[in-house]
Amino acid sequence: MTVLSDQQILDDVRIEPIQESQRGEGVVSFGVSSYGYDVRVGTHFKIFTNTTSGGVAIVDPKRFTDDLFVEVDTSKTGADHVIIPPNSFALAATVEWIEVPRDVLAICVGKSTYARCGLVVNVTPLEPEWRGKVTLEISNTTPLPAKVYANEGIAQMIFLRANQVCRTSYADRQGKYQDQEGLTLPKMLD
Repeated sequence: MTVLSDQQILDDVRIEPIQESQRGEGVVSFGVSSYGYDVRVGTHFKIFTNTTSGGVAIVDPKRFTDDLFVEVDTSKTGADHVIIPPNSFALAATVEWIEVPRDVLAICVGKSTYARCGLVVNVTPLEPEWRGKVTLEISNTTPLPAKVYANEGIAQMIFLRANQVCRTSYADRQGKYQDQEGLTLPKMLD
């Protein structure tokens, strides 16, 4: 396996909208870097809360309900950020739509700017031929409220090219998160 360089990312991976060089003056950086692509977090957030269930809710991935969240859309509130409560969690989606080539796997890691503030970003690998906007899981591990800036960098995608093309891609098996248009909650296959 090899890591794709900036030019290979521009040539081989579909990212829309794409920032062809890293931009960062006055914002958390985003765009193509030497060996990755720094994605931006969008404006729509779902922040976990325990107020809707009388404080006794259980998060169950097999029976996930939308009432565990408070929704915030910064494009409607006019704010440039959201606040994630202490020791809490939020879901959001990337601004960018990504299409992974059949011989590539993408791994996402959080940006150091947020990691140094106690914010952890988690995304499972983007498998070969996965496409869509990436749902981001953002954890505030601190005992303090934390800001996340909408439309700015949040995580870096690292693209790995395999030595051999896979036999079955995410598209071939009609993966349940294929073509997601934005923030997508957990799904179970029927």
